[in-house]
Amino acid sequence: MSAPDLLLVLLVAVPAVVGAVLVLAGPSRWSAAAGVATLAAAATASVPAVVAGAEVSVPFVAGSRWGLTTSGPAEVLLPTVLVVATLVLVVAGGVAETREPRFTGLMLLFTAAAALTVLATSLPGLLVGWELMGAASYALIGYRYADPGRVASGATAFLTTRAADLGLYLATAAALAGGTDLSLDALAGIEGGWRDVAAAGVLVAALGKAAQLPFSFWLARAMDGPSPVSALLHSAAMVALGGYLLVRLSPLLEATGWAAPTTAWLGVATAVVLGAVALTQTDLKLLLAASTSAQLGFVVLAAGVGATAAGTAHLVAHAAVKALLFLAAGAWLEALGSKRLDVLTGAARRWPTLGVLAVAALLALAGLPPLSLWGTKDAVLAATHAESAALYAAALVATALAAGYAVLALVHLARPVPARPAEQAGRVPRRVPVALVPLALGAVLFGVLALPALLERLPGRVPAEPTWPELVGSSVLVLAVAGATAWLVGRGREAPAPLRPLRAWLHDWLRLETAVHLTVVRPTVRLAEAAARVDDRVLARAVTGAAGAATRLAGVSARADAGTHGAVHGVAGALARGGRAVRRSSASGQLHHYYLQQVALLLLVLVVVSLVVLVGSLR
Repeated sequence: MSAPDLLLVLLVAVPAVVGAVLVLAGPSRWSAAAGVATLAAAATASVPAVVAGAEVSVPFVAGSRWGLTTSGPAEVLLPTVLVVATLVLVVAGGVAETREPRFTGLMLLFTAAAALTVLATSLPGLLVGWELMGAASYALIGYRYADPGRVASGATAFLTTRAADLGLYLATAAALAGGTDLSLDALAGIEGGWRDVAAAGVLVAALGKAAQLPFSFWLARAMDGPSPVSALLHSAAMVALGGYLLVRLSPLLEATGWAAPTTAWLGVATAVVLGAVALTQTDLKLLLAASTSAQLGFVVLAAGVGATAAGTAHLVAHAAVKALLFLAAGAWLEALGSKRLDVLTGAARRWPTLGVLAVAALLALAGLPPLSLWGTKDAVLAATHAESAALYAAALVATALAAGYAVLALVHLARPVPARPAEQAGRVPRRVPVALVPLALGAVLFGVLALPALLERLPGRVPAEPTWPELVGSSVLVLAVAGATAWLVGRGREAPAPLRPLRAWLHDWLRLETAVHLTVVRPTVRLAEAAARVDDRVLARAVTGAAGAATRLAGVSARADAGTHGAVHGVAGALARGGRAVRRSSASGQLHHYYLQQVALLLLVLVVVSLVVLVGSLR
């Protein structure tokens, strides 16, 4: 194994091992620093591994191979995941709760699982990373385990994504039935109907992780976790990797004929519906959560129309923007004790450094040119325009909504500070703005990834490039909607009038009043509760009773064994005494004693034989 290949293995193994040790360790003042150092080293080492094209492959079950590779979207996503996770952990170290070894260890395990998911070349490796990522997310969302509500939120997210994850197992079964070696690149070549089954399974699993329709409701509940968890989960891990999987397996979607257009329409529908959800929010974190699903909708749309390079660029730019915004929201939540937009009024002015960084990210989220998401989104729009006019029109609606919800948050945060603030302002740790500077640079500059010279070098296909009319038209639309939203919010209106009647329904959507929740999550919870009652009332009692009966039977057996033991010893003692008597009589030379003993023995044998014959005749 070459040095770059060994480095690739260590990028996953070292954070996982250090994370496991920290989870099991006791209190330590150095745990946060150890976690940051581990991820920083991994992020630094990922660059030479990617440049060298590191790849590892070893034999596995069923003729498959367990492999890791830096080719494809992993070229840019692996460093992105590790850098964002490092910066998130730096910010987490500024708060006592998220400085604990258990939290740091879980974040390292979560990051290692995300890295394994990005690097996997086959379904077995992908499944391991996919499942570990889901389990770690459950532990992190429900990190405050003393609060039943937060634990329930973690369970909702876990059960929803686990239900969708069954699709990945279905895809694995289809790949086996289709005679492949279970490698991801071989899935598009499956013959017959098994290819359709594999594509359907991959699509369901990816939509669940990426919080796309109809699974989007779980993402709002994930907000109950600590802010650093939300920052990593929504930006570069878990949710983003649902979109990554569809980009990675875009050839499989295209090969079926039906999966690619289905993927595209589900992505654009999510971008529109969740964009409207975000536009009606009065809670900053819920607004950002809904916008995550909406922005990932553009990535899913890119995978559906085959614009994999544009989708990868949008993933990277979105990771920088969303990590920054969630970390800023968490800092303001700690300082003001609220995440409501009315309470956060003027927050960007109270803390100017953090405010400037957050404003830059919100402008990028709005799609304002020439910032990052403007360029990457327009690359997706160009490919969509070449594919379908109807898809393009729907994507433009989603673009307008993105401008609206980003400016909605921006206007609230950038307003003048109230003369008498509703809440007493606390303190924002100095490390927060420092850690967010690299993310702000990404939010501003990553739009260069959409330049034709760079877009063609990104892994994947570039079916179309934005034309000048498309760029200008998109920019005019964004600026018009942004200006209208700012004017409406400035006049005290929270959302454009046509969207207000939807508020109750959209609020219910985020509060889990959906068909998926009623048919998947709630029945699963009820079944688990019923199984627990059966275990407590029936199985536990049966096991306890069986254990008591076994104990009593063992006592009877022990007493019987003691009697048998005494009888055996008695017979043995009698035989020993008889043997000694025979020996004494033989040694004394008194032959009449010897013959008398032989006669007595013979009589005893005759008596026993007679009894046996008599008993036999009676039967």
